[in-house]
Amino acid sequence: MRPKRQTPQHSVDISEEAGVRHLHFGSDWIQGAMRIARPWSLELAYTREMMAGLLLRQQPHWPRQALLIGLGAGSLAKYIYRYLPECRMTIVEINPQVEFIARQYFKLPDDPRRLDVTIGCGADYMLGGDRRFDLILIDGYDPEGRAGVLDTEPFYQACRSRLSDDGLCGFNLLGWNKGFQGSVERIRSAFDGRVAVFPSCDSGNTIAFATGGNPVDVSLDDMRARATQLKKETRLDLLPTISRIQFSYPLPDGHLRI
Repeated sequence: MRPKRQTPQHSVDISEEAGVRHLHFGSDWIQGAMRIARPWSLELAYTREMMAGLLLRQQPHWPRQALLIGLGAGSLAKYIYRYLPECRMTIVEINPQVEFIARQYFKLPDDPRRLDVTIGCGADYMLGGDRRFDLILIDGYDPEGRAGVLDTEPFYQACRSRLSDDGLCGFNLLGWNKGFQGSVERIRSAFDGRVAVFPSCDSGNTIAFATGGNPVDVSLDDMRARATQLKKETRLDLLPTISRIQFSYPLPDGHLRI
């Protein structure tokens, strides 16, 4: 039996500036953010890019079962809750104080039928079950920007085993971290190379998507059409992401394939 991982002892702090509320884990580094006037919007660039999986699959293949490892300020959970009403979420967060803060100060919905928060280690959860998900989003770091056991090949292999046939796994990787390329190689190995690593955001975060089931084969034109529709329906603007992919990522015949 694996030993139970202890709750982190770092503080969970809140700050506000220019109408934006920030979450911190005992440092100035921002772990999450919410524009107070638009609590459902994705304030940070990397959170917007983590929803780019919606460009890679057509409806009706959008997620109905999602797993989020790491709650933070609840930005991704709130977006999915509001704009993907048929999707049910499981969120695994190791620190119970983070859940309290997200509900109290960042307007995380209280709806256990659609949004179930489990307090525990994301790696233990991933390695200890067999439930499958259409979308898995991994965003778990400590105050020093370390992912720990969430950045190991066995964990990435477990992520792959938990995906449905059309499932996608999205990873938030810290592009400024010296271990970034090692993370990419571990993901590539776990997913047999079926990974798309997006160009880094302005914040330095790099988002990667991987799948182990049915192939992704989507044209830039289709991605733009889906992005335009998403912007109209949810205010999520992924058109800049597509432009960065086009100019930075090798795309034979204008198609993204993983």
